[in-house]
Amino acid sequence: MKYYDMTRHVRGESLFADDLLVPEGTLFASVFSSSIAHGKILSLDFLDAEKLAGVKKIITAKDIPGQNQIGGIIQDEPLLAESEVHFCGQPIAVVIAETQLLAREVKTKINIQYEELPPVTDAREAYAKGMLIIPPRIFSNGNVGEAWKQCDVIVDGTVETGAQEHLYLETQGAIAFPTEGNGIKIISSTQGPTATQRAACKVLGLPMHQVEVDVMRLGGGFGGKEDQANAWAALAAVSAFVTKKPVKLILPRQEDMRMTGKRHPYSIDYKIGLTKEGKILAYEVTFFQNAGAAADLSTPILDRTLFHATNSYYVPNVKAIGLCCRTNLPPNTAFRGFGGPQAMFAMEAAIYKAADKMGIEVSIIQEKNLLKEEDEFHYGQLAENSKAQTCWNEAKEKFDPGQIKNNIEKFNAENKSVKKGFAFMPICFGISFTNTFMNQASSLVHIYSDGSVGVSTAAVEMGQGVNEKIRLVAAEIFSIDKSKIKIETTNTTRVANTSPTAASSAADLNGKATELACKNLFKRLISFVKNEFNYSPQDKIDFRNENVFCNDEAIGLTWAELIQKAFFKRVNLSAHAHYAVPGIYFDKEKNKGNAFSYYSFGTAVIQVTVDCLRGTYVVDSVKAVHDFGKSFANVIDRGQAEGAIMQGIGWMTMEEIIYNSDGKLLTDALSTYKVPDIHSAPKEIEIHFLENSDNPLGIFNSKAIGEPPLMYGIGTFFALQNAMKAFRPEGEFQFSAPLTPEKVLLGLYKE
Repeated sequence: MKYYDMTRHVRGESLFADDLLVPEGTLFASVFSSSIAHGKILSLDFLDAEKLAGVKKIITAKDIPGQNQIGGIIQDEPLLAESEVHFCGQPIAVVIAETQLLAREVKTKINIQYEELPPVTDAREAYAKGMLIIPPRIFSNGNVGEAWKQCDVIVDGTVETGAQEHLYLETQGAIAFPTEGNGIKIISSTQGPTATQRAACKVLGLPMHQVEVDVMRLGGGFGGKEDQANAWAALAAVSAFVTKKPVKLILPRQEDMRMTGKRHPYSIDYKIGLTKEGKILAYEVTFFQNAGAAADLSTPILDRTLFHATNSYYVPNVKAIGLCCRTNLPPNTAFRGFGGPQAMFAMEAAIYKAADKMGIEVSIIQEKNLLKEEDEFHYGQLAENSKAQTCWNEAKEKFDPGQIKNNIEKFNAENKSVKKGFAFMPICFGISFTNTFMNQASSLVHIYSDGSVGVSTAAVEMGQGVNEKIRLVAAEIFSIDKSKIKIETTNTTRVANTSPTAASSAADLNGKATELACKNLFKRLISFVKNEFNYSPQDKIDFRNENVFCNDEAIGLTWAELIQKAFFKRVNLSAHAHYAVPGIYFDKEKNKGNAFSYYSFGTAVIQVTVDCLRGTYVVDSVKAVHDFGKSFANVIDRGQAEGAIMQGIGWMTMEEIIYNSDGKLLTDALSTYKVPDIHSAPKEIEIHFLENSDNPLGIFNSKAIGEPPLMYGIGTFFALQNAMKAFRPEGEFQFSAPLTPEKVLLGLYKE
């Protein structure tokens, strides 16, 4: 995988926010936060702390020049707590000092007194107390009430899914610089430069043209820097605005883990009805989403959950209810999959329980109900160009699940205390922002007079290779070596009003905008060649390997020479283009419409081995057939799929977030929060690109890859349960993720 960022990462040359050389006199900020989950602030005393040598200022809510509010969708999140705190780690004040160590030390000198109030940390308890951020959301089709009468088998149950820490390598942070005219420039580790710009403008009381946000690259994001980066950028901006000095704010790892939101935990009730042949007729599901103390992105995440309630299956009668519950935890936020994984886990659990009751294999129900071409989702969109059955059939052909089953049955018969299991995991994931207006992007392309090219888009490089894909787009259209193309930092002054790098859409949106800009320049250059050399309008001019051709014959003009000539003839060598995804809309009153540009499909087969004496396990293999469309960056796409699978396995198995009853995070360090390492990785990951797939709506006919493969990790849970069932056939196991070794051990033996 050789490209610009990878080479510099390996050499240690890549620059992140914390690596930026700051000017002399830069100050350092550290955030003083709440030590309790819920309570009233009775007193806050920092006068003595502020007098310490080297301390420049301690900022509280009263020092904010604009609004003390950073809520994006719902205005319910103060930047700094004023009279009340709502979660452990909520920012209350910012210490600004000459050194980072001093700023952190001074926090211990601040005295605060609270009147503690009972915290609510459970979503169901919050619902019972009427603590909803928005009214219930309901997506439905058919008539579930009537459909139950036609069902031969009905099962119901409860599913629990845990939170997940983003654990990006680079923690949250920003550097803010005062600029002339009372403006601010922010170097931020954010996935959403415009969202960060808006938040800073709101708290500073400035118009957007006076606040510039620049992003070099991120050391990982996974959704955790989509809206959650805004607070730290805004705090740095306020600090710089008040002190009139550059201010740097970088969170230490433990503070980052304590103060930031996670993947949403869900508690889910389901009821599913089937015919005796295994055809699903009805599905009713209620999602209790633990949003935390503020809305953040919880409402669109809940919508995504409702969209994906039926995963890769056609169900004629559906009622999906979403409850966005406010609790006294840090505001939970976007995470790879954006609410989709929780929904898919619930559907797979319902199918698993139904199959158990019917005494048939889960795969029989899965295969019988896979989406077909033109099946309609419960929100009114058709499953156009569905590859659900194609991926399933190809997975069966390539991986021979019949042989896998025979091998596992033989192994289990021969081994008493070690058991194997396997599971299928089909997926269907919609590609687009579910808020229609966000499906737009712009690109600014400059061809410099020496023939080199600079491209500015809204895409933020965070290790996923989007910069390389955009370079490949420009290189392909101009037919020049990619070494001549530079992807600029993401900056709100070059490309404004951007959507975040999220929803698996960055390459599609920004790649398409770049394609349009490059084609505009291409047409301009062709017109110039025809005029300059007196070719006729019918002559075919194109570029190949940095040479100009007319009617398939080289004309003796290189790319560099062409650009020089065009420059001297005053041809405009810059182009800006805007791309808006066509054909998508959604009526939020009726909850019907074409919410997605297209869908990604796939099927994985997961095999595991469980040590039933210790409860430990290994993932033997994950083998998947995935619909990449026509991939034009195979190595990048394969890497994204493998990384997503590992993150999904981690969420389903070992990554356990634990808060105590007081709302304090207990798993706030890498010693207590476990993520998959090399020893936890599957012994084998095999990704097959679905053959003969096409996607006119994606860049160069490719399909988005960032999020969909994470859902394959869900199959690990059910493979483990199958292994556990081989050891204890009479056991009834809970659908509670993550399925840690402790849970496995407790489930294997009766109390």
